Amino acid sequence: MKIAINTRLLLKDKLEGIGWYTYEIVKRMTNQHPEHDFYFLFDRPFSSDFVFAKNVKPIVLAPPARHPLLWYFWFEFSVSKFLRKNNIDLFFSPDGYLSLKTDVKTVLTIHDLNFEYFPDQLPFLTRRYYQYFMPKFAHKANTIITVSDASKKDIVNKYGVDNSKVKTIYNGANRIYKPLEEKEKQEVKEKYANGKDYFYFVGSLHPRKNIINLMRGFNQFCEQTTSDCKLLVIGEPMWKNEETKQVFKQLQHKERILFLGRKEIEELSQIAASALALTFVPHFEGFGIPLAEIMFCHRPIITSNTSCLPEIAGNTAIYANPNDVNSIADAMSEMHTNKEKREELIENCKIRKNKFCWDKAANEVWNILEQNLPC
Repeated sequence: MKIAINTRLLLKDKLEGIGWYTYEIVKRMTNQHPEHDFYFLFDRPFSSDFVFAKNVKPIVLAPPARHPLLWYFWFEFSVSKFLRKNNIDLFFSPDGYLSLKTDVKTVLTIHDLNFEYFPDQLPFLTRRYYQYFMPKFAHKANTIITVSDASKKDIVNKYGVDNSKVKTIYNGANRIYKPLEEKEKQEVKEKYANGKDYFYFVGSLHPRKNIINLMRGFNQFCEQTTSDCKLLVIGEPMWKNEETKQVFKQLQHKERILFLGRKEIEELSQIAASALALTFVPHFEGFGIPLAEIMFCHRPIITSNTSCLPEIAGNTAIYANPNDVNSIADAMSEMHTNKEKREELIENCKIRKNKFCWDKAANEVWNILEQNLPC
């Protein structure tokens, strides 16, 4: 059978959340199913690192699609034309977009509906594109995959699609995430935090990630404890945010907040495994891959008590109200001072991490694709 996959987010040295999802899922599927031909649809020159097997045929379709108008053109003209001319049997789109013009059966992954809750945090054209097209995409898809039961509930309730059409498949964590020995941890602390303990955040510095309240909460934690902990912030700004800069400048303990920029996964896994805890308090998430990653490092979590986060973190976290700076500061204080609680959360990580496995996820995605293939 001929299966086309939207791989436009497979970008060399620039993989983000959905790019990593695409990478982990399709790499396994293509290697495990040599009996099928897979057409990888890129929107720009690609790296040969992403041609995972002999049964993968990489295709570049113009134009490069990084703007709402170009998204529309790429999916509705370039992709639909390719699917028709090449007699494709099934189209899999792991990034939430599809072609409304095609008659080819389509399996779509919708990771979350954050734009429905925080529309003002998106550029105008991006917001309008999502609000107009996402409901149409949801109804057009033959099957929808999503990454948490919270996201499934959102999709069913907001777009009125049948509950049986939406399947929840949890994400996994890269195998590079694992515990470190104490000597290794201290070396990482010396490298990134002047030898001090640290909390860390990883993700795009988008307003939805709640960096402002995280910084304010950490600043308050510094004021109410004698700790010399640092806060490491890892990630690139998704959109420039002047408010974040201004809040940072006004913090009394800003010298203890270190912005490290983007880090490659090898460094990031070491930072995660050496942290006092992950501090991940976004307003909204569809899954929150950093939660799964830190579990594999056997380190505890501070996260929000909203959206899917309690579903994913379970008993491995101390929870905070993301809208309440006091709540975030109190969670940090408890994590820092309560060694018994930290050890309890670490033991829970060792068990709960087994729910999040890319091998399992890829097999479940494949089963859904197979169900949609022509007999």
